[in-house]
Amino acid sequence: MDLSTRKQALEARRAELTGHLSEVEHTLDAPMPKDWEDRASERQGDEVLESLGNAELDELRRIDAALGRIKAGTYGICASCGEMISDARLDLLPAAPLCKTCAAEGAG
Repeated sequence: MDLSTRKQALEARRAELTGHLSEVEHTLDAPMPKDWEDRASERQGDEVLESLGNAELDELRRIDAALGRIKAGTYGICASCGEMISDARLDLLPAAPLCKTCAAEGAG
């Protein structure tokens, strides 16, 4: 996959996340029901949405960092060892800042 295709995919995913995060924020800002049981149920749903929103914010940060690396000309180069990140890894994780070896070492 070439760099412009990867950039387009990252930008499309970024737009998708931004739109969904806006929906999550709108839902979380909605007034709570007056009924206590409904309110408890609503709060549980809000906690799930908050968790999902936080995960999406993390992904958004990774995408923004990857887009920054594209602009800087360092996309696809491992931020740790300086080796090229494999196309297979970038196909699966387009925002990956590390090669498979460095990512595995960091997890261990």
